[in-house]
Amino acid sequence: MSRQELRDNNYNIMGYIDKDGDRYTAYDRNYNIVGYYQDGRTYDRNWTIVANGDVLSGLIYDAR
Repeated sequence: MSRQELRDNNYNIMGYIDKDGDRYTAYDRNYNIVGYYQDGRTYDRNWTIVANGDVLSGLIYDAR
């Protein structure tokens, strides 16, 4: 598993994206799950499709 930190312009941590196999999981700064990316689609925390393509960083930004 690998982890990527997402930071704002002031270098404050906004959230994290973990890669585990072919699934990416997005977390806010408090490690609450905000969504998933798998098989070309982005899902919210309830596994509802929110977009085709990877928009996990947008979910993290919205969770601020």
